[in-house]
Amino acid sequence: MSRDPNQRRPKMFPPPEFPPRKLPLFARMPPAVFPVVLGMLGLALALKRASIVAQVPEGLADLVMGLVAGLWLFCTLAYAIKIARRPGVVTEDLRILPGRAGLAAATVGALAFAAMLGFFAPQAAKGVLVLGLVLQGALALLMVRSLLAAPPEGRDVTPVWHLAFVGFIVGALAAVPLGWEGLALIILWTTMPVAVGIWGVSLWQLALRIPPAPLRPLLAIHLAPASLFASVAGLLGMTFLAQAMVVLAFAIAIALLVVHRWIGQAGFTPLWGAFTFPAAAFASALLINGWVMGGVLVTVLTLGAIPAIALRVLRMWTAGTLASKTNAATA
Repeated sequence: MSRDPNQRRPKMFPPPEFPPRKLPLFARMPPAVFPVVLGMLGLALALKRASIVAQVPEGLADLVMGLVAGLWLFCTLAYAIKIARRPGVVTEDLRILPGRAGLAAATVGALAFAAMLGFFAPQAAKGVLVLGLVLQGALALLMVRSLLAAPPEGRDVTPVWHLAFVGFIVGALAAVPLGWEGLALIILWTTMPVAVGIWGVSLWQLALRIPPAPLRPLLAIHLAPASLFASVAGLLGMTFLAQAMVVLAFAIAIALLVVHRWIGQAGFTPLWGAFTFPAAAFASALLINGWVMGGVLVTVLTLGAIPAIALRVLRMWTAGTLASKTNAATA
């Protein structure tokens, strides 16, 4: 039976798009980039404090601060462009754990940027601090709404809650040198009970079940609140509280070191960004509270580790794989 030459052959596959469709600039900017940017901000602050304590030239620390500030501003602008295209992406990014961690790190980053800016332009730093606290408050409210809308299994307490609900403490770190000790005290005494609650529930959950290997790096975030409370209390002259928090931070750091193989069992993922800021905050806490040798040693160690992790995550972003691996929303 001969085929009619005029009869069209069925199309087995749709014709490929040519040229391939390209997304608009930053349309799928992944929030997962912000934890490592926050870590770099913390490293710059630790390096600045180490230079002051060790009485060495601060030029290198100032250069790092400038570079990191530019990185944070660029990433913030990129996500702002994404929001401008479609504001609903914020809600969508908050539905998944990497998005929650990233957006919380972004707003905490504004507070860390204010702390950094306070060394050079105190008046501008005050404006950034106020804006950062407003953004942090808005993020906390959005996080609560997202958790209430999530299924029961999505409402578990995670270390990311520290970033969203205790992250205000970074604002206190910026407020004390700016002369706003009263604000710093309010933030300190307000966030401490929240952190204690998160620590308690997290320990209870950890006793009941072992977290999946890919999520274990998030446990490092538990080090950040203790370190930040120690730093703020030290700046406020609350010696007993500061030293108690340093001891707690030491205990958490040692526990993390003991189980570091177990925590990193899944290999490198974007969630390794959770290691960066807590390590830098721990270094600053030691330096502020007179543990000079330990603080300098931790700062030196983080000088190698934090940029290495940040570089790998930033490369994933520029290669286009970070958004897909973390399910970032598209504007």
